[in-house]
Order: sequence, then structure tokens, then C-alpha cells
Amino acid sequence: MKHGKKYAEAAKLVDRTVFYEPADAIALVKKAAPAKFDETVEVHIRTGCDGRHAEQQVRGAVVLPNGTGKTVKVLVFAKGDKVNEAEAAGADYVGGEELIPKIQKDGWLDFDVVVATPDMMGVVGRLGKVLGPKGLMPNPKAGTVTMDVTKAVKDIKAGKIEYRLDKTNIIHVPVGKVSFTDEALAENFKALMDAIVKARPSAVKGQFLRSITLTSTMGPGVKVNVTRF
Repeated sequence: MKHGKKYAEAAKLVDRTVFYEPADAIALVKKAAPAKFDETVEVHIRTGCDGRHAEQQVRGAVVLPNGTGKTVKVLVFAKGDKVNEAEAAGADYVGGEELIPKIQKDGWLDFDVVVATPDMMGVVGRLGKVLGPKGLMPNPKAGTVTMDVTKAVKDIKAGKIEYRLDKTNIIHVPVGKVSFTDEALAENFKALMDAIVKARPSAVKGQFLRSITLTSTMGPGVKVNVTRF
């Protein structure tokens, strides 16, 4: 893959042979972010899991203490009192059965997270083929299938992110923006890593965390010292 001049300049700042301490890695990612816009800071964690086995799946959610820097649009599937509760909590869209054709036929996907009360999962299940591939399907492990819609919506708006293994057993998550202070990014990174270390499946033998890379949207990857985790 050919990179532009700005990327090449930024890449010179990073020593590919070094495994940096988190604080140094964060400072370097910010310094090496080449774009004019406020880039997202991402973490990519290669694990020793084999996601083909259910007992080695890693999935959960964590509220980043300083948020993600992104405005998140939340859709809640609910009925009865829970509709008013979701609206009061700050959900962007609330509905039920009537949203099915809008999503299926009209391709409406103007939301980032979907929350559903358990009694609405029969309805939401019909959207599996649309929401599933986009990672939008509500899930109890991520706290998005719940009767406590107030907490779910408020946590998401405050900076709750979901983490899960992809097909290659890597976890990809945002931890903030380049404009954040080093301290804010460090706190977010620590909160994420604490949650992932705690989520280690007991079935995983050997090394759980194989590599950790911090990067900005357009910048080069910076390797983080795994041994401290």
C-alpha cells in the first residue's frame, strides 16, 4: 500500500523496533498524526484467542472516563413506559415494529448504537441480516439488551464503547481524539486495557495479549510494551 508524503514524514518519528510504554506511545501517536482534521486514536490488540471456539470469545463494553470525542446517535427499540424513559435519557430515536421496513427497505442506518429491551428482541431479530454485519445487533454482554434503558443510553452517550474479537482475533477500538490531552487518552487506554485483561477467557492457554498497537486514523502504528499487561 502506497502512503502519501505526510504519512512518510510521520512514520520517520516512530522506531518500528521499539515497544513503547503507554504514555510515550500516546505522545508519539499525537505527534505523528498527519491529517488536518481531529483524528481518532485507535487501539488494535492482537490476542491469543481462537474466536471459532465459543469459550474463547472476548466481548464486552467499557465506559471510557473521558468519552470518545464523538457524538453517538442511539436508537432504542422499546414499548410502553420504556419509550418515554428512553426519550428522557437522551436517545436520538425510539420505536418498535414500525422501524423494521424503514431499516430493511429504505436502508435507514442513521445511528451508531442500537439498544433494545428484552421483550423487543423478537422484533429486532428480524433485522439480524442488516444489523449483524455492521456490528449493530444489541447484545446482553455489551449491555445493549436491557430493561434499564436509562443507564444504557446515558453510558453510551458518556463514552461507552464495545470491544469484541474480529475474524482474525484482533480487537479494534477507539480511545479518543488526537485533540485530547495525553492524560485523558492515558486514562481511557488504561480503562480499556483493564477491562480486556479482566475479560480474558479461562480457556485461552499461553499468551493472551500478543501485541498492542496505538495509531491515529491516518498515522503510523506505534507498538506498545505488552509485558506490563
